[in-house]
Amino acid sequence: MEYRARYITEDIKLSSYDDKFFKSDIMFEHHMLVWFLSGETKIVQADATYFFTKGDIFLIPRNQLATIINYPKDGQPHKTVVMHLSTNRLQHFYAARNIKPLPLKSPKIFSFSRHPLLESCLASLIPYFDMEDIPGDIASLKITEAISILRTLDKDIDHVLANFEEPGKINLADYMEKNFMFNLPLEKFGYLTGRSISTFKRDFKKAFSSTPQRWLTQKRLELAHYQLTEKKKKPLDVCYEVGFENLSHFSFAFKKQFGIAPSQLVEQQ
Repeated sequence: MEYRARYITEDIKLSSYDDKFFKSDIMFEHHMLVWFLSGETKIVQADATYFFTKGDIFLIPRNQLATIINYPKDGQPHKTVVMHLSTNRLQHFYAARNIKPLPLKSPKIFSFSRHPLLESCLASLIPYFDMEDIPGDIASLKITEAISILRTLDKDIDHVLANFEEPGKINLADYMEKNFMFNLPLEKFGYLTGRSISTFKRDFKKAFSSTPQRWLTQKRLELAHYQLTEKKKKPLDVCYEVGFENLSHFSFAFKKQFGIAPSQLVEQQ
């Protein structure tokens, strides 16, 4: 994979992947506003799957788990303009505004595809990626403009952008049953369930009578078997969607568990 990124600041970048595809399991630390220039992205969350391509604009709320699979398309690389809406910047923006956000259990991905105001704002960033000396306030002005436009387009967006709470302690078993397919460090799962890593491991043992790694592998293989046999999906797609990092590791673990390789199981059907 050849990856290139050009930055105006650490919060605004032009991102490009030229290889066949790139996959990552991510917990978004900041809200992320994305404008597609070319290519295609598949975003898999616990309760929804999204597809985005050229011209699409969307906002991914922070502290959300997702599997991201980026593809080139029509001979062009996967290329996006990405703007991070950090907590510090949003706190500054909302400091003078009397906003009392309502709690949201699991914020959705917001789509603003091909909206002229937002597209114009993001398109105006393109010339700056080729400049070496950029005025210091440009990025701040552009991010403020983007936030203002988002608030105009969706009246509920304040409940997401102005909510600065960190994850509190929640039911670990329920959370892991819903999100086991995301291949994240245990420290991240601990953070998202409101626990230190030591408390996470202790509570996990109580909930499942197993170690996290053993339980996660078992759950991912069970889901993979279901996807292959009931949903008739391809082994490569299943591999990445259930939390494995590569096809060879997935095939080895699957055969060890079920006595047959994923490709052979598909052929038999």
